[in-house]
Amino acid sequence: MHKIQKHIEIIRSATKGLSSLSLVSAEAIQQVLSQTYSKVGISTINDLADLKKLAKSKPDLVFMGMEFVPSVDPRDIVNGKKIWVSTYLEDRGIKHTGSDRNAAELERYKALAKQRVLDANLKTSPYVVVRNGQIPSKDTLNLRYPLFVKPACLGAGQGIDNDSIVQNYEDLELKVKALNGLYSANVLVEQYLPGREFSVALLINEISGELMAMPIELVAAANDKGERFLGSEAKSSNEEVVLPLTDTLLRTKITDLAKGVFVALGARDYGRIDMRLDVNGEPHFLEANLIPSLIKDYGSFPKACVLNRGLAYEDMILSIVNLGMSRVIVADEQVFESTFEPVLSPA
Repeated sequence: MHKIQKHIEIIRSATKGLSSLSLVSAEAIQQVLSQTYSKVGISTINDLADLKKLAKSKPDLVFMGMEFVPSVDPRDIVNGKKIWVSTYLEDRGIKHTGSDRNAAELERYKALAKQRVLDANLKTSPYVVVRNGQIPSKDTLNLRYPLFVKPACLGAGQGIDNDSIVQNYEDLELKVKALNGLYSANVLVEQYLPGREFSVALLINEISGELMAMPIELVAAANDKGERFLGSEAKSSNEEVVLPLTDTLLRTKITDLAKGVFVALGARDYGRIDMRLDVNGEPHFLEANLIPSLIKDYGSFPKACVLNRGLAYEDMILSIVNLGMSRVIVADEQVFESTFEPVLSPA
């Protein structure tokens, strides 16, 4: 078979908290792409030196499995001193898969994403952000119990466990203190959504340009309190039940919301939008993942592609690469700026 003479480099990190791509996933992607492209490598990017080495190799495309590296010292990421990989590559004329820094920053800082969604007149639950080391006052917390409490800038279900749903102020105080102790980061407190949970895979059709929204319902095992939600343990075990969404009206509401959020965040090519229903059965945005898990038969994104479109794993990976290859890099693109960890008023 004649291969396309292009160099693709898949990037991930060995540093905890930096990588969105496991080695197993990177190797699976490499195996797929090696059938079509002449050179496909995997680079481990832990710091700026590794990033410079990657750029010097001048790949035709970087398959993104991470968003940033610390500026100098790994501890810099706690203080918000980051080098965004997408911007570093674009400044050097190197193409990459997926979204740019603007969308990645919104995705990472969950409160910013929720505010952007609200600004677009889309639905997400009311919330507040509690600064690291502080406890919200009973008098200023303008939210109704139960509440859901999680880290404001971590993914993969980190910090989400059986104590994340709080029924009163005392439980809230305990959970906030626990998260402060574990992560030394700001905490997102939002109105709990008691309804069913859904995940929507979004992928641009490389031929038609259509934004394909592929929803699935996720049913987690009930915990000892009878609550169902996807925390870190449930996500890593991959044991949640995945169901097709056959209700026409609900499917329309969910796909419309997912597309609206994707556009509002300025996302590109592909990504995953998670949501839950409120007490009235209306879908509300939870969070976005613009570098979702791409392990075959694992994770919501590949499962949604198969269940909705019969899109095979290999075709999904090639579509993501083709979208990145076809992009024209625009110089001096405006960059969305934010503070490291904004504190917002209740929505």
